[in-house]
Amino acid sequence: MASIVVFSHLRWDFVYQRPQQLLSRLSNQYKIVFIEEPKYHKGESFMHYSSPLPNVQVCQPHLPVDMPGFHDDHLLHLQKLVRETAAEHDNPIVWFYTPMALPLLQEVPHARLVVYDCMDELSAFKNPPRQLIQREKALMQMADIVFTGGPSLYEAKRDLHPNVHCFPSSVDVAHFSRALDRSISHAAHDAIPGPRLGFFGVIDERFDAELLAKIADEHPQWQLVMVGPVVKIDPNSLPQRPNIHYLGQQSYSDLPSFVAGWDVCLMPFAMNDATRFISPTKMLEYMAAELPIVSTPIRDVAVPYGDVVAIGHDAPSFIAACRSALSADEQEKQKRVEKMRKVVSSTSWDSTALNMRDLLESTESRQPRTPILKPQPLDGMLVEGELAQKVNPLRRPLPAQQPTPGRIAGSSAAGGR
Repeated sequence: MASIVVFSHLRWDFVYQRPQQLLSRLSNQYKIVFIEEPKYHKGESFMHYSSPLPNVQVCQPHLPVDMPGFHDDHLLHLQKLVRETAAEHDNPIVWFYTPMALPLLQEVPHARLVVYDCMDELSAFKNPPRQLIQREKALMQMADIVFTGGPSLYEAKRDLHPNVHCFPSSVDVAHFSRALDRSISHAAHDAIPGPRLGFFGVIDERFDAELLAKIADEHPQWQLVMVGPVVKIDPNSLPQRPNIHYLGQQSYSDLPSFVAGWDVCLMPFAMNDATRFISPTKMLEYMAAELPIVSTPIRDVAVPYGDVVAIGHDAPSFIAACRSALSADEQEKQKRVEKMRKVVSSTSWDSTALNMRDLLESTESRQPRTPILKPQPLDGMLVEGELAQKVNPLRRPLPAQQPTPGRIAGSSAAGGR
């Protein structure tokens, strides 16, 4: 069985999303080696291995370097660990979720293909590494195939590489349609009266906390249920109200029972650089539960699905859309449900993974694999910029060529263009 070695900035046991959905399915055809960003550990470096699923090996480096992400200060410690892990896999596909791990490609010298699954514009997130943009440019040169997580990202990347394909995040309908049985409402709702308006996902700089406060203040009888971890922002900066309930990160298996207890599903994203290119996975998951959805005007939501999802362009219109959703009559509800069913029936994580696999098997390496020099410290630091080209050449740049059109996978994405 062939292997895929993955470098990910997201941990496997974090919020269950695109990497886990895709790779768990690809594990039917490939051995998945999922290398997470390092954890700080006092003492000797080591790799912790676990296997959450058959054919999925999660590799968690523990290093005596207290820095975030795949930091350059980690590299000299990571080289041996990654090299030993990759040595067990002949001619693997190397799959990147973060360009920051690109220097570690040199520890997988016989890579058959290099894949960049660009699920977010990471450079637009809060406190991005200063090398990120430069490193992504290098990854775009070195990759044999690029996937993007939504139409907006596809538009941003399509002219930067000759083999770009849009695979918007999809949905596990069987899982989230469990919420159609409203009687499975989670026990956490027992002390929270209705109506309940809910959100699940990561609460970070993309979340519009001010909007949440305005909703809570204008309608104190509405109960706002927020399910998900708070990261990269101060939890104390979030609005505290009697009718706002922060329930923290919950297991993926429990999400349908939370949604089953809601009357309206929310996507209160802030309109900022960090949300410019997002394509929220939760939208289709909400649709599978056939509940009304209200969102801020995220492009990958408003353009393809503006006739299914209510769009609030500011706080008053967002709140008005929530009121309309709560007061909708049966005819309005049925009309909305029919549209949702049509959207959801056109996509699945199974079909997305299958289409990706077909591309992996039909794509040939676009350049020869050349020996890669190892990064060397200079006065205790890894060198970057022009000198880095001499110290740490990763792979030979691609010859100049005209990009050829990729494709947008899934009728739902194509319909939104």
